[in-house]
Amino acid sequence: MTTAPLPDATHDNWVDRYAPQKLKPWLKLGRFDRPIGTWLLLLPGWQGIMLALLETGRGFGWYEAWLVFGFALGAALMRGAGCAVNDIVDRDFDAQVARTASRPIPSGQISPKQAAAFVIGICLVSLSILLTMNLMAVLLGFLSLFLVAAYPFMKRITWWPQAWLGLTFNWGAVLGFAGASVAAPLAMTGFVSPAALVLYAGGLFWTLGYDTIYALQDIEDDVMAGVKSSARRLGSKVREGVAVFYALAFVLAGISGWLAKAGPLFWVFLGFYGLHFVWQIAKLRPENPVLALKLFKSNREAGLILLAAIALSQISF
Repeated sequence: MTTAPLPDATHDNWVDRYAPQKLKPWLKLGRFDRPIGTWLLLLPGWQGIMLALLETGRGFGWYEAWLVFGFALGAALMRGAGCAVNDIVDRDFDAQVARTASRPIPSGQISPKQAAAFVIGICLVSLSILLTMNLMAVLLGFLSLFLVAAYPFMKRITWWPQAWLGLTFNWGAVLGFAGASVAAPLAMTGFVSPAALVLYAGGLFWTLGYDTIYALQDIEDDVMAGVKSSARRLGSKVREGVAVFYALAFVLAGISGWLAKAGPLFWVFLGFYGLHFVWQIAKLRPENPVLALKLFKSNREAGLILLAAIALSQISF
């Protein structure tokens, strides 16, 4: 069976260009053809790691390097598992939406049972990474499974499933902080500071903003399928809503840096972070789904700017 690039993947993505034909449905099930979701899941984790190093005053050693690599691998794997769970639960909805009807499960390329086995395998590999960290990080990692498992049902329960995605996607901020809060794995418990919790809260509103933009692509299909979203709930006020979410994300990121006693470069890059949000809001056209996808993807750069702000905040002049 041949497969074409999915509608929200670039036509030159590596899966469609280079992956063996038999592996393509599995890689697409895990969204490995669309890395933006992995970036958006990974960046809060890296931010949490750097925030812990800022607060504890520690340098960057081998253990911290492993955390950075382990979080990258874990984010790719757990994003894949989360997407597969979402597709299992939403297979009937996805079959009714033009953008998602060609995904591996609704198109019949992979059965729900096969997808469940895929999820279990990925979770076992991710568990092996998690177990190299301290006890606090391990416990937080297990708690995240509740958030991941509940997310696919939120669009049936609330108009704000994007808020639950924010709780889920930014969990890495507290997990990364806990993992890097002590210099040795397993031997020590680790902790989570108020600054890390505020960073997590800011990330929640960041996700609420960018995923509301993402949901603009599906409003008409969501109405027909009965799927709820923040974009539908906000209606004609979607730009104002996104502006409020981004303003809260900006303010909370600043409070996190203040609590962690960040240096001057933090505030310089935080300004760039805010300007990126202003640019997104100015460009946003709710009736333009192509632009909505572009703005959504630009949040990788927004997250990298905040990461730079935290990572460079120890530099003094």
